[in-house]
Amino acid sequence: MTENGTQPAMAAEENGTEEMSFAELFEQEDNNTVIKVGEVAIGTVVDINNDAVLIDVGDKAESYIPLSEFRHEDPDREIKIGDQFEVFIEKRKEEGGLQLSREKAIAIKVWEKIAKIQEEDGTIEGRIENRVKGGMSVDIGVPAFLPYSQIDLRPVKDLDSLIGKTFEFKILKFNRKRNNVVISRRAILEEKRAKLREKMRSTLEEGQTIRGAITNITDYGLFIDLGGMDGLCHITDLSWGRVSHPSKLYNVGDEIEVKILKYDKENDRVSLGVKQLKSDPWERVPEEYAVGSRVKGKVVSITDYGVFVELEEGVEGLVHISEMSWSKKPRHPSKMVTVGDEIEVQVLKVEAETKRISLGMKQLQPNPWDVVEENYPVGSIIEGKIKNITDFGIFIGIEEGIDGLIHVSDLSWTERIKHPSEKYAKGETIQAVVLKIDKENERFSLGVKQLQPDPWQAALSNYPTGSTVEGTITNVTDFGVFVQLEEGIEGLVHVSEISREKVKTPVGMFNVGDPLKAMVINVSPEDRKIGLSIKALEQKDETGSMPSEYEPKETAGPSTFGDLLKKAAAGGQDDESNK
Repeated sequence: MTENGTQPAMAAEENGTEEMSFAELFEQEDNNTVIKVGEVAIGTVVDINNDAVLIDVGDKAESYIPLSEFRHEDPDREIKIGDQFEVFIEKRKEEGGLQLSREKAIAIKVWEKIAKIQEEDGTIEGRIENRVKGGMSVDIGVPAFLPYSQIDLRPVKDLDSLIGKTFEFKILKFNRKRNNVVISRRAILEEKRAKLREKMRSTLEEGQTIRGAITNITDYGLFIDLGGMDGLCHITDLSWGRVSHPSKLYNVGDEIEVKILKYDKENDRVSLGVKQLKSDPWERVPEEYAVGSRVKGKVVSITDYGVFVELEEGVEGLVHISEMSWSKKPRHPSKMVTVGDEIEVQVLKVEAETKRISLGMKQLQPNPWDVVEENYPVGSIIEGKIKNITDFGIFIGIEEGIDGLIHVSDLSWTERIKHPSEKYAKGETIQAVVLKIDKENERFSLGVKQLQPDPWQAALSNYPTGSTVEGTITNVTDFGVFVQLEEGIEGLVHVSEISREKVKTPVGMFNVGDPLKAMVINVSPEDRKIGLSIKALEQKDETGSMPSEYEPKETAGPSTFGDLLKKAAAGGQDDESNK
């Protein structure tokens, strides 16, 4: 710097000018004024037109500066003759006179100010102009670069909202030769935040109620600026009720009141709660929602197994799918209600400790099982459509919510039905007899065969012991021969009753389909058994009377495959022991 505070000749070289010649210096001395290129001088306004301002800096010729250079500094200022401004001497023109710049004079002062502010760790005011690559352009007298990371303490979602706004900034670094300045707003905010944090450390206490602004929303909760440090309000502490996502309740920027649940001073971690500002509604649930009472609520969630109903904020109950309809197979819950529906329910069970309430919908409708015995007495004949066919029987639709079951064993007195679908089809209308009603277990038993008399009940009179019968062979086994006497009635000639001679097996002696005559030696309608004997018939034909050993006994001979197998096994053991 020179004695009068001007820049040395080096500044002129940096601006593309040359040092003045001896003749030029002599000419300036002759005018009693030394004007050096590259310096800042005081100029006086001597004339003004629509486009420029004529400035006198003491040189032998005045110079014009575009009016826009003055307007940029202060658009509203009225420039008058006699006003004085600092101007920068850019160069001496070949045709004579000087080229001056008001903007560059301002810039030089700004750079001096920037250097001083950085040295003293001060701040400078600036206006955000526009977005640029990696950040924002800010006018602080000269263009400055504000990186994204230095705009705020947290990422700013809407950067365009900052354009045109004025803030204070810190100078991070600058380079005068490259006209490069990097500034930060975050540094100022961090300093303020650090001071607030120190203050909060001495005043923050657990149980305290405080207001804060939401700075971020995640799946698991809210981050809230308490004015010096951040706290987390977990999603489970937002409400006593169900919260699907925090964003359903709050937005970034919202100011809310919270309670300090826990404060870890060593790590500056604060746990917050919103629901704790209110009492737990479950404390009064047993009184408010007594078992058996009817209440209204809103459907808030639907699952495969039922629907959740909000009775009040923080209190939800479950209507299990089995409690939605009296029907054995209710439709999917979503077919009966939708989220948001207002419905009436009955309280079935309350477990305040585990915060569970069981609710019912069907209880608000008449239970069809209450009048089923009256409408369908045992022994009555009903008619209905087949709704379902299974391995074990047929389900018949009686009325809404009530199905009757015809077990496979009650389809026919005489036929051996392997699967009900052999004789019946879904949707077919059939008649059946009411056999049994179990209201407690909601079971309705029906029978088809009971529409006809049981042929075995007439077996005692139709096939008396000692009578001779004739039938058709249906099966030949090692332990005997099965003979069909009529439709659904079979008798068995045990291997021991074939001949007075010992027969090891009747296989090969008889053929299926052949006729066979034998004597009835026992009848058991309860067990559905008829014992036959060829041997006894032969003895009767010889003597004219029934052998005494075939006189009626209390127990009948074997006539089922299971009984015969047992007897055959026992007979085989006896044969082995007699050898």
